[in-house]
Formats: sequence, C-alpha cells, structure tokens
Amino acid sequence: MSEPQLAATLPIIETPSNEKGLGPIIRSPGSADLIPGVRVEPLAIHPDDRGYFLEIARLGSGPVAHFPPDSQVSCALSYPGTIKAFHFHRHQTDFWVPAQGMFQVALVDLRAGSPTHGLRNTLYVGHLRPWSLIIPPGVGHGYKVIGDSAAMLVYLTNRIYNPEDEGRIAYNDSGIAYDWEIQHK
Repeated sequence: MSEPQLAATLPIIETPSNEKGLGPIIRSPGSADLIPGVRVEPLAIHPDDRGYFLEIARLGSGPVAHFPPDSQVSCALSYPGTIKAFHFHRHQTDFWVPAQGMFQVALVDLRAGSPTHGLRNTLYVGHLRPWSLIIPPGVGHGYKVIGDSAAMLVYLTNRIYNPEDEGRIAYNDSGIAYDWEIQHK
C-alpha cells in the first residue's frame, strides 16, 4: 500500500471530553458495551503444584491471526525454587523473555559433533537483568526461579508446539551434572 493510501485508512485522532468515571464495566467477553474493534477472548490457565501455564496466543489464528504462521507465544509462571529442566527441540527455536521475577537459566549444548558439545552456560535473567534469549535447536534448556517471589516467562517459538519435536532430560541428569544449589561465595 502506498503512503497516500495508508494515510487515507488511518483514523483521525481527537481527545474526547468525558465526565470523570469508568465507563461500562465489561463482565463478559461478548459484551455489547465493548468498544467496536475490541475483542476479548478467555484464556485457559493450567495450574499445577509448581505454578501455572498460560498459552498467550497461537499465531495464525484467533486474535493474532495476522501474525506469522507456525509461531506461538506462551507464558509460564513458576513459584520460588521451582526447577523446570531440561528439555530441547530438534527443529524449534525459542525466544525467551523473563517478564517477572528472576531466573537462573541453564543451557547445555546437546548437538553431537558440535565443537562445544557438552558446554554449559548459566544466565541470571529477569527484572534485575532484563535480557531476552534465543535458544536454538539442540541446546538443552531449563530454569530455576530464584528469589522469594514467583517468576513469569513469556516466550515465542518459531512454530506451533509439537510434542514430537521436544525431548526431556531430568534436571539432575548425571551426564549434564548441572549444579542447581545456591552458590555460597
């Protein structure tokens, strides 16, 4: 679309003069009081004894239908001290964004023939170090929530979740031998 055509489709912006108040309280996703164009969809929360899992979106469908296909955005909330590790993918690349709390992220190169096969990395990321991470296929990854509050991880994957693409290894695997204990220094 050319610049003039694009400009013609944009709404004119004008600040209203409302009375002080809240406006309608939306109590259901299909409320007739919703501003036109606003869409509300319930999300399923899957709780367990470690916290909960919330899938934010499946790209290519629903409210994010215009997002690139074969992608997914998800969110995981974990309680202090929880360890979720290790898993890896053969095809999927992960992009992690720690949205709340602090994580001790553990990575291990599981790619046979790689010059760094077996190499481990530890990263401390979250509200004190707001870094995002790209985790390629073949790199085992996991985390431990550190600190005294729950932590939330929002992540985008370059394809829709496929359980056949995911492998799991115990957090305390003796071959990886990752030390999850607090490092008293």
